[in-house]
Order: sequence, then structure tokens, then C-alpha cells
Amino acid sequence: MRLTIRTNLAMRTLMFCAVNEGRTVRKHEVAEQCNASENHLAQVINTLSQMGFVETVRGRNGGLRLGHPASEISVGAVARAFETPVPFAECFATDRNTCPLYGNCRLRAALEAALDAFYASLDRVRLIDLVEENDGLHQLLSMEPPRRFACAS
Repeated sequence: MRLTIRTNLAMRTLMFCAVNEGRTVRKHEVAEQCNASENHLAQVINTLSQMGFVETVRGRNGGLRLGHPASEISVGAVARAFETPVPFAECFATDRNTCPLYGNCRLRAALEAALDAFYASLDRVRLIDLVEENDGLHQLLSMEPPRRFACAS
């Protein structure tokens, strides 16, 4: 199984927003720090906004920020929002299914059980779990300038 680029970008965007909590971040900042195309990211941000994961602010000082506390955003919910429209296998898309085994195949039930377990595992992981006390991630994604310490003379 492989997550789509959109799901991956959604999680990068949410982690970026969580690391920079309390600040409205700009799309170009996310794109630069997360190695993403601004055009592709715009589509992802639109979906994140529609699903309530982020709030967007228009205007000169516009950008985006988390729509809920990081402790309330589950990775499973984000993955479902971006992956559900993509059928896992041909037989999951009943309107386009041409598999001749469909009526007698037991593989679909096994795949459904595996997907349910996959999402149940991701449901237990919250955005806060990915960013809290993760100094390396904060160094990579923080938009705050590094602290300068005065030397004692």
C-alpha cells in the first residue's frame, strides 16, 4: 500500500502548521519547507480547509493555521479524507469494476479487513504525537529565527 502524494502533502502541511502554532503560515512557506509545488499544495490546502483541518485567512496577512488543536486531529481522519476517493483495488469501485471474479472472490473481504486495521491504527495517532518533543522536526519546520544567546563576559 502506498499513500497518495496528496495525503503526504496534507500531513506535511499539518505538521508545519502545528510546529508553527500561533502563527498564520503562508502557502509559499509550506511549499518551500516541505518540498512541494505551490499549485499542488493549493489543492491540498483547499481540501484541508473544506474538511476543517485548517482555517484559511485571506488578504495581505493571509495564510493558514490549524482548524483544531493538534491533539484533536487524527492521522486516520486525514488519510481517510484524502485516500477514500481512490479505490484500493478495482473491486472497491463497483461502478467501474470489470473483475470477472467479483461474485466469488474472498480477497476483497480480506483487503477490507486489512484497510480497516490500517485506518484503526492511524486513528490512534494524533498530530500532536508527531510534533510534540520532536526537536528535529521543529528545527526543520519552525519559521522562528534561531535564538541567539548573549555571551557572558
